[in-house]
Amino acid sequence: MPETDLHITAEIKLYYDLHVPENLRARAPLLIAIHGYGAHKRYMMRQAQMVAPERSVIASLQAPHQHFSKLAEGYRIGFGWLTDHKPEEYITLHHYFVNEVIERLAAKDLIDRNRIFIFGFSQAVALNFRYAFTYPEVLRGVIAVCGAIPGDLETNPSYKPFSAETFYLYGDDDEFYTQEKFKEFDKKLAEKLPNYRSKQYRAKHETTDEMRTDIKNFLEEF
Repeated sequence: MPETDLHITAEIKLYYDLHVPENLRARAPLLIAIHGYGAHKRYMMRQAQMVAPERSVIASLQAPHQHFSKLAEGYRIGFGWLTDHKPEEYITLHHYFVNEVIERLAAKDLIDRNRIFIFGFSQAVALNFRYAFTYPEVLRGVIAVCGAIPGDLETNPSYKPFSAETFYLYGDDDEFYTQEKFKEFDKKLAEKLPNYRSKQYRAKHETTDEMRTDIKNFLEEF
């Protein structure tokens, strides 16, 4: 009789880049930056450095699934967080990754646990919301740009309400999501989250200068 989905558990390396301000003398806010599909940690670090308040620690996490993306000038390596095959395993891995980075930085006495923020673009948005609903006590703020919400938002028994300040940003000409979808996402989040704000921009599936200015102002409130 055939046996399927047998598996061997193996250790993998999860990569991230870290920015620590020079001469840091007190525990600092932490901004965890999570890139979208096809990007990488260096790209998201650049984005995070443009919005993070001065004297912030930044951790930019890289997804585990590498692949080739075709460009006009050839190919580049990009990274993704999920596949259709057993996505729940990679949701758990994302949660583990975020928690381990937080614990490592806290163990070094670098970060203020009361000021941890997560910043995600596109594919990372739903993942970050899943994390926030699963660990409601961890985050002070959530910044979500041009992404969806969890498909199991109403049905997952692991989710608990969270009160983190949440800023949801999206464009009016996105190539991947219709305006009807964004309005649906926006409405559901507004109904569920007590400290929620959102804004629509003249933008495609991207992070614009106007968005970055608003994100920076949002983070500086806390």
